[in-house]
Order: sequence, then structure tokens, then C-alpha cells
Amino acid sequence: MTELQSRLPDPMSHFPGMGALAVGMTKAAHNGAIPDTTVHLVHLRAGQLVGSTYHTVRQTENLRGAGETEDRITAVASWRDAPFFTDAERIALELVEAVLTPNPSGERVPDELFARASAHYDDKALWTLTVAIGQICFFIPVALIARPIPGTPIGRNYSPVSRR
Repeated sequence: MTELQSRLPDPMSHFPGMGALAVGMTKAAHNGAIPDTTVHLVHLRAGQLVGSTYHTVRQTENLRGAGETEDRITAVASWRDAPFFTDAERIALELVEAVLTPNPSGERVPDELFARASAHYDDKALWTLTVAIGQICFFIPVALIARPIPGTPIGRNYSPVSRR
């Protein structure tokens, strides 16, 4: 069996400022306005929607580390009829799906969905949720194109050598 390798080396060798950007986005997404668990649930759902093994493994590890139950983690894929989520978590999952899924009949985030989200989250929390979705959307292409090694600690999940 061939040793699993990423397609590209660590992007930090080309973009040293990316670390500061990642830290800033993480601080913004985990600022306390919404539970960290909600951020991880949203990131897990985004990983599922785009078919990213790297993100689904990473977010599952994050949720387990936060003490989440296997029932809640597993049910993210079928959250709409799963009894394990709060109404606020359901809105967060619905928002990430709306952002990442085309809506042939109109806006991805219609006024009605925004109004329901506003009933559960104040302005700072809605901005935090928006930043959390943006954070995962920033890293989705990294995972799909560079294909870092799932389940490997950050910093060791990329090929050690550049292709050129």
C-alpha cells in the first residue's frame, strides 16, 4: 500500500501570512457569541456537503474532543429529522446548507430564513455564524485541491516536499 500523501506541500512555505489569517478567522469564529460546538457542527456539515474527508474527520475529532455524543455527530448528515439538535443549531445547519447549496428557485438565504435565524441569534452571533461559515469556505478548496492527510495533526498533514 502506498503511503498517503497530500498533493501539495504546506501552504505556509509559500504564504507565511496564512497562519495569522487562520488564527484571526479562528478567533473570530470562536469569540463566544455562539457555542464552539455550533461552529464545529456547521464545519462538519460543510465538509459533508462538499465531500471533504479531511474536514469531516477533523470536525468529528473536534466534536468528540468537546465531549459531543456519537449520536449528535453521526446525525449531522441527517439533521433535519434528527432529535438531537437545538432550534438554534438547526438554523445554523440550515444556513450553511443554504450558502453551499444552489437554490434554483431564488436566493440561497431568503428573507424568511434570515428572519428565523434572527429569532435565535443577535447581530454579533449572526456575524459570528457568518464568519464561521466563511472560515470553512476558505479552507474547503485547500482540502479539496491540496488534499491534506485526514486525521494528521496540522503541520504534518502536507507532503514534505514540493512537486517542483
